[in-house]
Amino acid sequence: MGKRESGNGVVFEDHFPAMVEKLGAEGFMNELFKGFELLMDPQRHLITFHSLKKNAAVLGLKVDDDDELLHSMLKEGDLDGDGCLDHMEFCVLMFRLSPNLMKQASHILFQDF
Repeated sequence: MGKRESGNGVVFEDHFPAMVEKLGAEGFMNELFKGFELLMDPQRHLITFHSLKKNAAVLGLKVDDDDELLHSMLKEGDLDGDGCLDHMEFCVLMFRLSPNLMKQASHILFQDF
């Protein structure tokens, strides 16, 4: 398992390759979706600044007054510039944050086909 530091100084433990090996591609994608649902705003079906701040403890982050960190986390994955993460942006970000998973991406994506 590798560690990766994001652009905002947060260090992530890379468990994704082991999860894919254990769960398979479909199981892993289901787990990513569960993670998205855990962090999203239930009315908007997006991860917003407020939903991320509300649920940051789930990620093990202590960000009580660190709004800048939360904004930078959203910005890192926000591809369409709306300030939020939709399901696709969240999944892309999770793959980008896992260099070992990126190396296996083509195998993972086509494993069940």
